[in-house]
Amino acid sequence: MKKIVLLIIAACLFGEIKAQHKTQNVIIVTLDGFRWEELYRGADSALINSNFTKDKDATRKRFWAATAEERRKILMPFFWSTIAQKGQLYGDRDLGNKDEVANQYKFSYPGYNEILTGFPDVRINTNDPMPNPNVNILEYLNKQKGFENRVAAFTSWQIFPAIFNTKRSGLYVNSGYTNFDDPKANVKLKYLNDIQHKVPEILGPDERVDFLTYEFSKEYIKQYKPRVFYMGFDETDDLAHDGNYQLYLQSTNKEDGFLKELWEYLQTDPQYKDKTTLIITCDHGRGDVPLENWRDHGTSTPNSEQTWFAVIGPDTPPTGVVKTPTITYHKQLAQTIANLLGFDFKAAAGHEVGDAIKTVLGK
Repeated sequence: MKKIVLLIIAACLFGEIKAQHKTQNVIIVTLDGFRWEELYRGADSALINSNFTKDKDATRKRFWAATAEERRKILMPFFWSTIAQKGQLYGDRDLGNKDEVANQYKFSYPGYNEILTGFPDVRINTNDPMPNPNVNILEYLNKQKGFENRVAAFTSWQIFPAIFNTKRSGLYVNSGYTNFDDPKANVKLKYLNDIQHKVPEILGPDERVDFLTYEFSKEYIKQYKPRVFYMGFDETDDLAHDGNYQLYLQSTNKEDGFLKELWEYLQTDPQYKDKTTLIITCDHGRGDVPLENWRDHGTSTPNSEQTWFAVIGPDTPPTGVVKTPTITYHKQLAQTIANLLGFDFKAAAGHEVGDAIKTVLGK
C-alpha cells in the first residue's frame, strides 16, 4: 500500500514539474566580441569623437542621444523593447551585476568552448582549427530522444566545425562560405548558395558576412524545424579589430533587427510559439581604458573578461535588467540550456560543468 502511495505522489510531482516546464526548443545566438558597454550605455561618445569613427556627424545623427537609456534603445531596439520587457538581461556592471568568462585567455575559441562545454579548458588556448576534445551541449542534446538530427548550427566564422568537432559529434555545422548541400533544400536556400559567392568578402575569404549567415539560419529553421539551433555572428569583433566604430555600431543595429525578425517568426510557428527560449550572448569582452584598447581583447587587455547575456522564453520570468550584485559565468550556460530542456548535462570526460543559472529557470 505504501509503495502505491509513493508512486502516486511521485507521479503527481513529476506531472507538476512537466507542467511547469514549457521550453521545447532553444536557439542560441552569439555576437562575437560585442561589449557590455554598448548594450547598456549605447554609443560611446569618446569613440564617436575619435579617429575610430570616420563620419562623426552621420554617426551622431543616427546613434547619439542625451542619456544612456535613449542611446541603447536607438542602437538595439529589440533588446530594449522586447527582451527588457519580457525576458532577462545580465551583465550591467553600472548596476553592480556582473557576467564574465571564466577562461583565462579571453578570446574566441576558448570563449566558445566555455559556453558550449560548460567549463574553461586550459588546452583550448588558440584560435587554430584544432578539433575540440570536449563534448558540447549541442552534441549531447543531439543524442537525446526526440532531438536526434534536430540540432544544427550556422556561423560566419569558419572555425566552428572544429569547435563543435563535427567529425566526432556528427552535428551539422555550416560555417564560412560553405554551401548548404541538401537536395531537399527549398528555393531560398539554393539561392543563398549562389548569392553568397557573389557578395564582397568584407571579412575575408573564410568569414561569411552576417546577413548571409542570418538568412541561411532563418530559412533552415523554417524548413527543417530544429529543436536546438546555434547562430554565430562575427562582424562586431572583426570591425572592432579593424578600428571601425561606425560600422561596429551599424552591424550591431542590423543584428538586433535580425533577432527581432527571428523572434517574431517564432511567435507565428506552432512548433516554436510559447515553446522556445532564445539566449543571446558573446564569447568575450573588450578593453575600455585607454581608449585604443576598445579594439582588442585577451590576457593582456584589462576587462576583456567582462561579458553579458540575454534570455527570453516561456520558463524565464520577465524581470528585465538584473540589478542584483551577483556574478554569472559563461561556463554556466551549457547546463542552463540543458535544464531548460529538462536535461542534466554530464560531460563524457568527467570534468565539472558549471551550475545552471537558477534565475533564468525561475528559481
